[in-house]
Amino acid sequence: MRRRTRIPPAPLPQRQGVDPVRVRLPADGPWATVRDHLVERLSGAGPGVVDGMFEAGGIVRADGAAVAADTPYEPGMFLWFHRQLPEEVPVPFPLRIVHRDEHIVVVDKPHFLATTPRGSHVTETVLARLRRELGVPTLGAAHRLDRLTAGLVLFTVRPEERGAYQTLFRDRLIHKEYEAVAPYDPSLALPRTVRSRIVKERGSLTAVEVEGEPNAVSRIELLGHRAGLARYRLVPGTGQTHQLRVHMNALGVPILGDPLYPVVTAPVPPGDFRSPLQLLARVLEFTDPVTGVAHRFRSTRTLAAWPGQ
Repeated sequence: MRRRTRIPPAPLPQRQGVDPVRVRLPADGPWATVRDHLVERLSGAGPGVVDGMFEAGGIVRADGAAVAADTPYEPGMFLWFHRQLPEEVPVPFPLRIVHRDEHIVVVDKPHFLATTPRGSHVTETVLARLRRELGVPTLGAAHRLDRLTAGLVLFTVRPEERGAYQTLFRDRLIHKEYEAVAPYDPSLALPRTVRSRIVKERGSLTAVEVEGEPNAVSRIELLGHRAGLARYRLVPGTGQTHQLRVHMNALGVPILGDPLYPVVTAPVPPGDFRSPLQLLARVLEFTDPVTGVAHRFRSTRTLAAWPGQ
């Protein structure tokens, strides 16, 4: 039986609520030094960036000691460093804490704010902002919500308990409800359950429906309509990427403000917050796997296209 490698704790503190990057050197490779490998691995960082990190003592091993550029390559070695943080336009909307106890924090996130650091969104994410605002560096996300979607997100306080809450989502033991505003089609028979196979290829902006065994299930209900628009309740039975957006588009009623469905539009410039996707994660309901408490949380946010909801 293969033994799992124990990962040492990070020897560097967080910066602005963002964890240091951890790298484990591969078991095999042609590199003579640690520098050789990192220059190749981090080629997208730009000329001289890796050498500058070495010169500043910013690349360290598990004991916190700085690693020199000419350190011989050692398979399996763990290294840590802080990434160069991108310039980000602040998302000018506050986080709302719906619930907080010693195990979890439930946040009602605004549109345009990513859940966790990724790509060009690092410090302007729910996780990084929450760690800074609450002063709890151990916070971790139990799941993710699309950057353009608003609503409820569950975070864990204790790293050793995170897996238990992630299992709720993996095993579909959590009830989620969304609300959306989209065109009204009087000929569309609702409620209905949509089943299809959705695939999202790596590097592609959009997911597509293909032939094959369904892997995506969504319940679509009509909550009301006026002036050519309708408000819908969406209840996902599965968690495929962009599932609700794909299913609404397939029904001929794409969600308002969607930059990907039915067509990919030009990227929205940073700082343009005028047209949010009209999709909201309204309800999270589950039995706490640690305490046994039955939780039901409800977002208090509204969708701009449907005021007064």
